[in-house]
Amino acid sequence: MKLKKNLVAATMLAGSMTALSFLSAGAAQAQGALVMYCGVQEEWCRAMVTAFERETGIKVSMTRKSAGEVFAQVKAEAANPRADIWWGGTGDPHMQAAEEGLTVEYTSPRMSELQDWAVRQWEQSKKRTVGIYSGALGFGYNTELAKSNNAGELKCWADLLKPELKDEVQVADPNSSGTAYTLLASIVQIMGEDKGFEYLKALHKNVNQYTKSGAAPAKAMAQGETTAGIAFMHDIVTMVVDKAPVKVVAPCEGTGYEIGSMSIIKGAKNMESAQKFYDWALSADAQKLGAEAKSYQVPSNKSTPIPPQAPKMTDIKLINFDFAKYGSSEERKRLLSKWDNEVKNLPK
Repeated sequence: MKLKKNLVAATMLAGSMTALSFLSAGAAQAQGALVMYCGVQEEWCRAMVTAFERETGIKVSMTRKSAGEVFAQVKAEAANPRADIWWGGTGDPHMQAAEEGLTVEYTSPRMSELQDWAVRQWEQSKKRTVGIYSGALGFGYNTELAKSNNAGELKCWADLLKPELKDEVQVADPNSSGTAYTLLASIVQIMGEDKGFEYLKALHKNVNQYTKSGAAPAKAMAQGETTAGIAFMHDIVTMVVDKAPVKVVAPCEGTGYEIGSMSIIKGAKNMESAQKFYDWALSADAQKLGAEAKSYQVPSNKSTPIPPQAPKMTDIKLINFDFAKYGSSEERKRLLSKWDNEVKNLPK
């Protein structure tokens, strides 16, 4: 009799545990899931994931890649999308994805909270991508290395061609990096296409490495691996905040800038979660996370304080960057192909 009671109790306990596991799985399913491709620095990506999961209970699977890499992956997966949302990275590949029908239209109830430049990005893409932050392109240099190389003070794009900087300049590859594509498009707009490509060919002689990530040159410069690094100025400021011997330069000839963007991927399997993240990521509180993660871009929500460390856009000679033209599929493909053929493959 005692054995029978024990068996009954064990059976009831097992049934209870099974029921609990089903309830737990059901609750998790009810809360939802989200697959995100993230185009900013790893620390900021993770901060966004943690905060969103905590606030909504939605489980996020995140992959961090450069903007060009994300675009290539979204395009390759178009027939069977793996991700739901693409958050961060320069706007040009987001614009190309919108044009090619890889992303979908969405109107957030938070649109009225955003800066005009963020809304304009959304309008130009026919509601398929929206601005989440902005930042100016520039370069920096390691003051200790510049002194030992006798490179002197660097103030302009032209200064990066100095013979003292042979194999001492680092920049990303524009095929993988939105930062480097912004450089390519900016130089063409500042100097004209012919003179711009002559400049890039001359710069090639001083480049020691074309990195995959746009922020990598800033880190290499801060660590003393290269004298100069071309990157968004906010990425270089992060190194200055960490006490690296680095000077940030807004080039004297003028420079381009990015509108970091966010898009919902066409065919997203977790569309409701993607829309929830989209709305949340445009909120003032969510956009404060950038500065907390030592990313010093200018946020797109008008109520989010601009980090005091952020480069002052009003003090920088910014060009009238044509996002519609240089974010178009045809122009991006043409410029990248020309850079591959005329610059990257040149001997040193």
